[in-house]
Amino acid sequence: MTVEERIKGRNVGVIGMARSGIAVARLTLQTGGSPFVSDSRSPEDLAEPCRDLQSAGVLFETGGHTERLLACDYLVVSPGVPLNIEIIQQARQKGLPVFSELEFASWVCPGRIVAITGSNGKTTTTTLVGEILTTGGFDTHVCGNIGRPFADAVGCMTADSIAVVEVSSFQLETVLEFKPHVAAILNLTLDHIDRHGSFEAYREAKYRITENQTFQDVLILNRDDSELSSSAPSTSAETVFFSAQQCDNCLAWVENNRLFTRVGSEACEVIKCDQIAIKGPHNLQNAATAASVAVQFGVDSATIARVLRTFPGVEHRLEKIGSVAGIHFVNDSKATNVDSVRYALMSIDTPLYLIAGGRDKEGDFAPLIDAGRDRVKGIVAIGEAREIVFAALGKAFPVQFAESLEEAVEKCFELAHPGETVLLSPGCASFDMFENYEHRGRAFKAAVAKLKNGKNTDETVAS
Repeated sequence: MTVEERIKGRNVGVIGMARSGIAVARLTLQTGGSPFVSDSRSPEDLAEPCRDLQSAGVLFETGGHTERLLACDYLVVSPGVPLNIEIIQQARQKGLPVFSELEFASWVCPGRIVAITGSNGKTTTTTLVGEILTTGGFDTHVCGNIGRPFADAVGCMTADSIAVVEVSSFQLETVLEFKPHVAAILNLTLDHIDRHGSFEAYREAKYRITENQTFQDVLILNRDDSELSSSAPSTSAETVFFSAQQCDNCLAWVENNRLFTRVGSEACEVIKCDQIAIKGPHNLQNAATAASVAVQFGVDSATIARVLRTFPGVEHRLEKIGSVAGIHFVNDSKATNVDSVRYALMSIDTPLYLIAGGRDKEGDFAPLIDAGRDRVKGIVAIGEAREIVFAALGKAFPVQFAESLEEAVEKCFELAHPGETVLLSPGCASFDMFENYEHRGRAFKAAVAKLKNGKNTDETVAS
């Protein structure tokens, strides 16, 4: 079925008025369809997207989902919308197809797709791949769960373009024909059990990234991840591995503190690991993934190395935002699961005070005891999960509670000494107190900036 047959003249119901929902509505209009957008939030909470839709001439409703959606030909669901809500159940009972924004945008995408998923490192790796391919001369569009919707990017692409898409398990739940030329699964750890119900269901959602790939496509997996190395997904794609620990049958690997790639049968040294700008053991895996993707497009080692030497990382992921009175502050708001916090603790080489908590995702905080031993001097717990944090970690570390993120920053500052670090690495979702992890990260920066101004120091804090 052609794009015109899928969208032109069709009534497309869009559930969710966040960035991806607005992008789907615009793409529907551009492709000759008629979108109808529905959101359960109040019009007061949706003032800006409502204005955008009104100016585009798109029909919409707020404050709940009505049967108007059931008159559409199919529904497109934003990633944050649970699939068990009543209107989706009614649509399925009626036989209406339900697709993700990822699936919908892939129908229109004229270029090749690189799709990157995993429990941790998706945003950093997706951005890094985009930088390498752009430096290598490709027309590259970084999009997806990273912030810019895939449905927004496809309108700017040509047949020669490459979409580098960060993909979540939520988006993969409702794909049908989504088919990346190159797919990468970085790792699999316990996450989003509150949504998927079990680790097995979460894993199967992630593995859907490869279900439509053929022998002409490539699947890249992490040899160091026990789940991926022992229970790799069944696929028709060529499967290759990367590793930060070994070289056996890997496309990219670390050996003697150097990152290598394999081109044909030849091993090519890319860069010394201590020259890679982003630090931490997890970022060696991210760099190896990016190198593995770049090799698929013929990017040479010198280009890969040039980017790895200068790539600063991404906002809200181990982002150094400055210091106040000699105390360092690191914004790791992107750490929305416990394993990501563990990586953060391993990446900081000073004594630290940890701010953790938010909306619980049924993660297990106990592994942080070993990761934080001899490193974490205290924890300030916030949000709905603060009692869970205390129950898991209170016997190993001093734990205090704070009513707000600003109060947590102030408490950590009072406890810390010059040369030590205050780390925001929540290990939880942000939705109990904030719109998203970006909002939480900005609030952390604002609290640190306020602290800096109040202390009247000459030290700077990034905005």
